[in-house]
Amino acid sequence: MDRRSVFKSLAGLAALGAAPSAATGAVIGKHTILDPGLNPESLPQPALTGGLAFLTVAEARTVGAVFDRLIPADELSVGATQAGCVEFLDRQLAGDYGRAATQYRQGPFVKGTPQQGPQFQQTPAERYRAGLAALDAYCAQAQGKAFADLTPDQQDALLTDMEGGKVDLGGTDAKAFFELMLQNVREGYFADPMYGGNKDMAGWKLVGFPGARYDYRDVIGKRGQKLDLPPVSLLDRG
Repeated sequence: MDRRSVFKSLAGLAALGAAPSAATGAVIGKHTILDPGLNPESLPQPALTGGLAFLTVAEARTVGAVFDRLIPADELSVGATQAGCVEFLDRQLAGDYGRAATQYRQGPFVKGTPQQGPQFQQTPAERYRAGLAALDAYCAQAQGKAFADLTPDQQDALLTDMEGGKVDLGGTDAKAFFELMLQNVREGYFADPMYGGNKDMAGWKLVGFPGARYDYRDVIGKRGQKLDLPPVSLLDRG
């Protein structure tokens, strides 16, 4: 998969300028008190800095190797790990997203149609822990090496097979796990830098996204003109 393929379905990610897929939430019932969004605790919080919060060093190495095959560095921009996508994922898995705080998970768990989206009992954090272990175990058995130690061509071939549902990772749905990693590396590359990815706004600069600007009144009359507005992060608004 090349950079063009990764970016083909990015239209739905435009909202990531404000927030990644993870957000605080709960099952809504008749006694649920809805938060109007004014509570400071409900506002986006910058990602923690420092070491890993959820992934182990080995898991982070495998994730980085996968992410860099999905969004490799080229003449257009930096690759996924250099853009901070591993740090982004690590912080997300350590938080509400990793705990599936916004997903209905009270069962029953049955395989749904493609239109019904993910139907997993495991949380994203649990899926990564199991999926990465299964991926490295598969590589060790088939190639005698961990995924990160395979050649780029071998990595691409395996990821292509995972995408096509041709790999048996035991209890892990390889195709679904590939789709999860692809979704998350896209989010890490294009979400606001306050969440730990998109370092130096590399993703936004790549596609010309101006970021979290307050308004566009000063340029609204320049229709059809290339504005070249430098991107602005929510961090700049703190």
